[in-house]
Amino acid sequence: MQKPQVILVALVCAFAFLAHADDDNAKKKAEEQSEIRTNTQKILQRLYKAQPAAQGAVANGAGYAVFSNAGVKILFAGSGKGEGVAVDNKTKKETFMKMVELQAGLGFGVKKFSVIFVFDNDKVRDSFINSGWEFGGQATAAAKTADKGGSMAGATSVSDGVWMYQMTDKGLAAEITIKGTKYYKDGDLN
Repeated sequence: MQKPQVILVALVCAFAFLAHADDDNAKKKAEEQSEIRTNTQKILQRLYKAQPAAQGAVANGAGYAVFSNAGVKILFAGSGKGEGVAVDNKTKKETFMKMVELQAGLGFGVKKFSVIFVFDNDKVRDSFINSGWEFGGQATAAAKTADKGGSMAGATSVSDGVWMYQMTDKGLAAEITIKGTKYYKDGDLN
């Protein structure tokens, strides 16, 4: 084989390899997105069973975000991570996101929980999605539902226009803690 033919064969093989790698990446991305969508629907169904009024709140808000999280705490430090999706209720556009958590304080154990945010308006939803969101300090959210009536029963106001439900394996959490938690877009899945 002459040198130009060898180079041509090598280039064809390289492009075929890259095309296959792109197909594998696209398939993996679609599988991960599908898994998050399925998990989101399961979490929402559990929420609606535990708090039926939440279904109307989620449907009537500007949007919502659902995250599945797992954390570990050993002695004085803990961390967690999770993934989820934020949805614009008008356009149905999905934005896949990640979550990381750091905490300090005495404790030991593994905790799995789900977080559902409901956004009252486009501005707070878009800010959450595009700028990320960070909760810090020793914040324990206090329940505030008086101005929303029963539609937000079981939710906690965590910021102006943002409501949060937290679910454990046993149901709706009585107290919501948001210590050193950051939510941000998933660069691989969007």
